[in-house]
Amino acid sequence: MKNYPKISVVTPSFNQAAFIERTIKSILRQNYPDLEYIIMDGGSTDGTVEILKKYEDKIIWKSEKDRGQAHAINKGLALATGDILAYLNSDDAYEDKTLLKIAEFFQRHPETKWIYGKCRIVDESSREIRHWITAYKNFFLTRYNYGALLVLNFLSQPAVFWRRQILDECGFFDEREYYVMDYEYWLRIGQKYKPGVINDYLASYRIHPSAKSTSSFGKHYSQEIEVAKRYTQNPVLILLHHLNFFSILFTYNLLKVLRGS
Repeated sequence: MKNYPKISVVTPSFNQAAFIERTIKSILRQNYPDLEYIIMDGGSTDGTVEILKKYEDKIIWKSEKDRGQAHAINKGLALATGDILAYLNSDDAYEDKTLLKIAEFFQRHPETKWIYGKCRIVDESSREIRHWITAYKNFFLTRYNYGALLVLNFLSQPAVFWRRQILDECGFFDEREYYVMDYEYWLRIGQKYKPGVINDYLASYRIHPSAKSTSSFGKHYSQEIEVAKRYTQNPVLILLHHLNFFSILFTYNLLKVLRGS
């Protein structure tokens, strides 16, 4: 591949000193030849800024108050100049050679506007966990259709990338959404374009006690349903979305019981 497209990755951050250096290293070790890495920190006071200063010759960063995660992502995207865009949260990480795989896929498929791949779930120590959730999502990854996405958010945010054309046509993330700004965006762009699929692991999503998704499953779900209703009036799809939630909740609680027995 002679001409590498420029890739811009945005990381929103707030008080993630425990994890953000792992995130930064996972991106810099990609050794991708045309990378723009932007970190938008919300005014952290836990040592995050000191970590950012260590890498300031390799990254673009700001630390200032913002209106939340979606606002931080949007500020970063507004600065981005890349042909391919993505965001990676400050406690997640890319697999090795992810950016090269992304670039090569987009070059082989110029008609494709956005793509996604597989994503592992890891704990605080980067050990892979919740294999059953990963397997469940992987089943749907290669069977994409928009109706299924309205029923189940099977896309893992760290493993999604899109062309600048998507940002130009579809706009920025909805800052009203606190838990599901990514899901709303996938539904918005999925209305216009079918994504490409890389059947390989591209990233790791970290579960830990301070992550907002860990303690807010109910709120996350209620917002997800409301977002789905914006994009379909089909009562069957909404019902299936409800049933899917309850099946996941039942399975999750059952596994917790079995692990404790």
